[in-house]
Amino acid sequence: MPRFIAAIDQGTTSTRCMILGRDGPVACAQKEHRQIFPRSGWVEHDPLEILNNTDHT
Repeated sequence: MPRFIAAIDQGTTSTRCMILGRDGPVACAQKEHRQIFPRSGWVEHDPLEILNNTDHT
């Protein structure tokens, strides 16, 4: 069994990563990303920004 597991939560406003050990959470980080509103009622995100945030979280 691995010593640690990383869990990534991709949300509407940010990317979060939690490192879990056998006894529970060890570390947590969060990085927000831009909200792009091309029209009223629409929201978009830049996939490269999300990828970059996940890679550096």
